[in-house]
Amino acid sequence: MTDNLINQLVSAVPAPGHRLRIARLGGDESIELTEVHAAADRLAAALYADGVRPGDRIGILAANGLQWVLLDLAALRLKAVTCGFEPGKFDATTQTVDEYGLALLFTDATGARDTRIRPIAQVDELAKRQGGIALPWQRHEATTIKFTSGSTGRPKGLSASVGSIDSSLRAVQEMFEHGPDDDIFVFLPLSLLQQRYWVYSALIYGHDVTISSYAAAFAAMRRTRPTVVMGVPGFFASAQRHIEEQAARRSIGVAEAARALFGDRIRYLWTGSAPADPATLQFFDDCGMPIFEGYGLNETCIVSKNHPKANRRGSVGQVLPGKHVLIDDDGRVSVRSDDPVGMRYTFAAPGESERVFGTDGVVRTGDLGRIDADGFLWIGGRADDVIVLDNGKKVIVRPIEERLRDSPLIDQAVVFCPAQTHLVAVVSPAGDADPAEIGRHLARTNEALERDEQIRRVVLAAEPFSIDNGLLTSQYKPRRAQILARYSTAITAKGDGVHVH
Repeated sequence: MTDNLINQLVSAVPAPGHRLRIARLGGDESIELTEVHAAADRLAAALYADGVRPGDRIGILAANGLQWVLLDLAALRLKAVTCGFEPGKFDATTQTVDEYGLALLFTDATGARDTRIRPIAQVDELAKRQGGIALPWQRHEATTIKFTSGSTGRPKGLSASVGSIDSSLRAVQEMFEHGPDDDIFVFLPLSLLQQRYWVYSALIYGHDVTISSYAAAFAAMRRTRPTVVMGVPGFFASAQRHIEEQAARRSIGVAEAARALFGDRIRYLWTGSAPADPATLQFFDDCGMPIFEGYGLNETCIVSKNHPKANRRGSVGQVLPGKHVLIDDDGRVSVRSDDPVGMRYTFAAPGESERVFGTDGVVRTGDLGRIDADGFLWIGGRADDVIVLDNGKKVIVRPIEERLRDSPLIDQAVVFCPAQTHLVAVVSPAGDADPAEIGRHLARTNEALERDEQIRRVVLAAEPFSIDNGLLTSQYKPRRAQILARYSTAITAKGDGVHVH
């Protein structure tokens, strides 16, 4: 076998004494990692007997659960390719099976008549059969097709290589040294490949892992007492508000309220996928829960990460071994990897691969950034978020959006320039927002900005942005195109100040 962690994962029995826990609102399900390994082995044999062969694609369209984990691990043993479909973005239909070339599609949806579409509950019975399959992987081979979060247009599919997964797992373990006392808490969809890394890490390095959902996260953390929580910035901003409310209601310190929410064993918190509010990062540091921000894309995996041995607040960390950040004269960031995730999209509209991937595999990120003298990467926003006003002034909107989000009344802020003459912000409220108070915050924000950067009009969304209403991605990033379409009339309307829509 070639020397990579995926081969170790599929062939070596994990050390005893560690568990996978599925935490739901109604209670928890716990299973030894040794049994997870054995059940995946039996499931792989059952799938092989059912005709699944190396290179075949197995689709999974279901909420987080034990069956999801077992299918993914069984596919690895068979050298089949997992396609993780996010519920709500895809449908369990014959069209999906045909479009993505699936041998089988497992789902928790109901009503499908295609025999290739199976209920995911069937996994429980299949995993009881006799096992015995573990095929070796090469570094360049693809284990999975992962899909973009879909902030614009239909999600693009990208085949992810063994080498890219291996290098990321090794780098993360070097930085954070996960060990037998750790329990890593994961609640984002397992359709996102990076969330499955923590299951792989548990099996390889010997620690516990808890899988939950966003809806159950707060309740589950209190019960499970994790040592590490993986979350997007929006999750930690919501947690901060909850902690502050509980501290005020119970007349206790915020550190005590934070422990009541996250448990008393937190070693560190991990965030990325979108810009984090510096005030939120400082809040958790002050609570004794150090939080580390990083940077990466679906097309690159983890590029840089702050960690206990090297942390510079405001940056997204030092560049990882095997990653090479290239910054052109205009500040645009590209990334070259010793082990690329992929060299082009497997599923995408014509021209999309050429727009993102260079001929040598370099990924054009679309972000603006710089690297300081100590190797820390600083991201300044999206290149396409640079607005050029009719007077020639270039305005980078990300710092303005961050200033707007400084208010506890504002959860999200997206800045537009409807006529190239002035800026308009659409904001999603955090709780019951007072338009007058938001107006006062707007005035304070504008005082700190140059004239051309000032916000003339705020559109206050009557309905907060969410995944369900299509205005946030699965990683809780604003979907700019959808927000613009939803509020286009209000954005282009005349008048200054704050207007509720």
